[in-house]
Amino acid sequence: QPKRKAAFGSVGRRIPYRILHVISQDGESLGDMHRAEALRLMDERGLKLVLLRENVQPPVYRLMTGQQIHEEQLKRAEKKKASPKPGVVQKELSFSSAIAKNDLETKIKQVALWIEKKHHVKVTIRQAK
Repeated sequence: QPKRKAAFGSVGRRIPYRILHVISQDGESLGDMHRAEALRLMDERGLKLVLLRENVQPPVYRLMTGQQIHEEQLKRAEKKKASPKPGVVQKELSFSSAIAKNDLETKIKQVALWIEKKHHVKVTIRQAK
């Protein structure tokens, strides 16, 4: 069993499992096969083996080109950027467009306080009836 989770990318020839479930570069399943057979297939096609899921029996590997690996890494980086960071607090404030002046001033003070505290602030204005 591997001690640490590898980052997404080509795993090369170091595969800690004997039996693998291999998926072709087109996305079709090639079935379960021995590590040596998967490496032979990788060399024949000029592709790289990439670990997709290791928490299943047998672990799932996919044959990919360098370009496919790069695109998948970019996609995962975008998804990671889009997800909120654990230390960042996001505050949301919602009010009607028919809000009274003093209520608006109170909410502006609240937003200013949140910004000082380095919170992300989302303001939603609903149209009055």
